[in-house]
Parts: sequence; structure tokens; C-alpha cells
Amino acid sequence: MTSKALDSLLNKNIADLKERGLYNEIDPVQGPNGPEINIGGKTLVNLSSNNYLGLATDERLKEVAKQAVHSHGVGAGAVRTINGTLDLHLELEKRLAEFKDTEAVISYQSGFNCNMAAISAVMDKHDAILSDELNHASIIDGCRLSKARIIRFNHSDMEDLRTKAKEAVESGQYNKIMIITDGVFSMDGDIAKLPEIVEIAEEFDLITYVDDAHGSGVLGKGAGTVKHFGLQDKVDFQMGTLSKAIGVIGGYVAGKANLIDWLKVRSRPFLFSTAVSPADAVASTKAVEILMESTELNEKLWENANYLKAGLKNLGFDIGDSETPITPCVIGDENATQAFSKRLNEEGVYAKSIVFPTVPRGTGRVRNMPSAAHTKEMLDKALDVYEKVGKELGVI
Repeated sequence: MTSKALDSLLNKNIADLKERGLYNEIDPVQGPNGPEINIGGKTLVNLSSNNYLGLATDERLKEVAKQAVHSHGVGAGAVRTINGTLDLHLELEKRLAEFKDTEAVISYQSGFNCNMAAISAVMDKHDAILSDELNHASIIDGCRLSKARIIRFNHSDMEDLRTKAKEAVESGQYNKIMIITDGVFSMDGDIAKLPEIVEIAEEFDLITYVDDAHGSGVLGKGAGTVKHFGLQDKVDFQMGTLSKAIGVIGGYVAGKANLIDWLKVRSRPFLFSTAVSPADAVASTKAVEILMESTELNEKLWENANYLKAGLKNLGFDIGDSETPITPCVIGDENATQAFSKRLNEEGVYAKSIVFPTVPRGTGRVRNMPSAAHTKEMLDKALDVYEKVGKELGVI
């Protein structure tokens, strides 16, 4: 017999979420997650994927992944510190270090795991973390796990950051203080003010940590936000994911060799969770090599992003202040946002609604993620649908 108290809690809260337009419906994709996807037997222009460069369906990655299954099997078989470190993992980390222009890299099972692993391996209850108020959930959870004091600063407000950094240092309460920020903020598409952040960090001798999940493959001709600003020698932690622009799964932290050595003996997901599969490791390596050899995919991504942005803005949509391919169409009301997304879907465009708690209440938006794999015809179709639905629902 299951708990009546639990059933009552769950049923009440789920009903409440649905009534307020905050319940997220999951749409299973039938087939590959490419520039077009099939949902419920219907082909839709896909504007909701993080697959920025189209590498998730790239034939070159698929081929090396198949070869790795035959040569190394379907799983690593153990955690990295026992005998789960394959030669394929070492090759991936070597390539990532070259890509990021750092001394060394450690890879993990996901980007989320990176933040849970790395922050808590270095920071503790005697420390403080200065965290941008719009940082990703994985950063927030990693900070909480560390038990350090979390001091939030206003989003990209360098005056507020400097004031709080000065107060934290002068208080004498903390052994170490870290500034942590997304490189690219995933909901609005704006870029962290890294030069100013590094300047403040140097003034007060603070640790710097950049989560570059949405910057790698996108900024710096593909090498990421830190490289975009030429600050690879000034940032202590560069965290990245292999599941967005790289198109596979996994994550990594890049930095000095002694940092990576420490993470290998103290970060819990590395110590206690089985390593990524051989196919994932080798496919990620291939993707990194492709990006190191050519900027073609990166250039195509930006061409498509700028085209879609201009089209939506000309139609009268509020696309915020995005500086990257992430292109929100801000609707506001949660129920109206859900209705707008549903109508786009019905008309042939898959653009998922993003509402509270992912974004603040009253700032619901449909977030568009153009990729290098989209054709102009696909983007034109999407813009036609946006115009039709926008006028129909009184958004434009």
C-alpha cells in the first residue's frame, strides 16, 4: 500500500502547476534530434535543441562511435580510479586541453556533474562564493553542496560584484573566495563580463570559475567565452559540456595541471560514478578535432542565428538583449507562453516554452536555438509560422 499523504501532496501540486501554466509536458522525439524532428508522426522545424553545430547527427561522429563499440565495448566498466579510464578518455582530455589552451582537463559524465564535482572539491564551509543571480541550476547545486557561504550578486552588475567582493575579503571570515559565472546565460543569451570579473578577481585574489556550457563551440571561433576574451591564462576553472555544441554527452573542467590532479583525487563523481562510454568519448574527441580543424560550422551557426534574430525582431517580437544564437521571444504570462508554444507546434515549428522556475515569474518565453544545420528554407518557414501565430494571439 502506497502512502496516502504522498499521493495527496503530488496530486494537489501537479494540478496546481497545470492550472498556473507551469507544468512541463514532455514530447518524445521519434528519430534523430536534427534541424527537423518528428514528434507524434509530424515533422517540425526544430528550434529547441542545444545541438548548435548539428554534430549530434554528424556522420563522422556516428562512424567513430560505431568503431569504438566494436573495439572497446558499450561501457567503460568501472569508475575512472579503478580501471574505468580507457585510452579513449585520455585522448579526449588531451584534445580538450589543446582546444581550451590549458595545461590539463578532467572529463565527467555530464556538465551538471562537473559543477557538482569541481566546486565542492575546492570550496568548503570556511569559504565564500560570489555567484551571479542568473547562474545555472547546476552551479547553484554545486555551491550548496560545497557548504560555502553563497553571496549572490546582481546579474552582470560589476559594481555590485566589486562591492560584495570587497566586503567578503575585508570581513576576514573566509579562507578562500570564488567568483562563479556562466559564460553565456542560457535563458537570455547574454555574455558574462569576463574582463571586468577577472579584473576584480585579480584585485582581491579571488578564484575564478566559468561555466561555458553555452559558450564552447559558439564563441571564440568555437573555443569558448574565455578564449573569446583572450583570458585563458586568467581563469582558474573552465567548465564545459559535451552535450551541446559538441553534440554528444559528458562534461569537463579545464585548468592548470595541479587543479586537475586535485580533482582526480577529490571530486566525487569522478571517484564514484562509472565513466562515459567508449562511443561517447571517441565521438566527443572527433567533434573537438572537427572544431580545431575548421571554423566552418561556427560561422554557419552565426549566419543562421543572425538571420533568425533579424527576422523575429522585424516581425515585432521582443527578443531581449541576446548576444548569442540563443534567441528568446519573451511573452510574459505563463499560460499565454504555453499557448503560444502549442500553436507554433501545431503549425510546424517546435519551440519549447520556458516558464518559472527556469525563469522568473512573468517572464515566460519561447526560446529559439538555431543551429548550423538549419537551411534558410527551414528558418523562413519558422518565421512565417511565428508571424501567423504572433498575430493570431495578439503577441505582435
